[in-house]
Amino acid sequence: MTSSDDHALVAALLGRQPQGAFSVAVRRNDKSPVVLKNHPILDSGRPMPTLYWLIDKALVKEVSRLESRGTIDAIEADVDADELAATHATYEKERDALIPANHVGPTPSGGVGGTRKGVKCLHAHYGYYLVGGQDPVGEWVHAQLRDAGVAYDPSRTAQ
Repeated sequence: MTSSDDHALVAALLGRQPQGAFSVAVRRNDKSPVVLKNHPILDSGRPMPTLYWLIDKALVKEVSRLESRGTIDAIEADVDADELAATHATYEKERDALIPANHVGPTPSGGVGGTRKGVKCLHAHYGYYLVGGQDPVGEWVHAQLRDAGVAYDPSRTAQ
């Protein structure tokens, strides 16, 4: 169950109302949301492939900087393909377990960020890593942010 305070905080971070049910999976010590856990079916019935959504503005900005440098190709070459495939499969299984058995209609597909192989979105991988997912891409992102002094630190105040 999402509190009205969380709903308001998330709406402000998104710049719009959330389109489906969610909970805050990771917070800073000041209680600000860092990662959301989304329900896999939005209120409209549309599938939501991103189970874990990085929402902390400072971290989103830093991960976007990594993406803008063209790091996805380098990561795909660096990360073990079998380990990444296992990450996608585990993520997909975790997300799909939340879909009610009586659900009729489209369902999300793919693993992290809705893809079955490779890397689509560093934000989704980092969010999964921060909730404890065994994600070599999220781990890589965390190492890059740590080396730059901007990795997730729960004691940092949200910006």
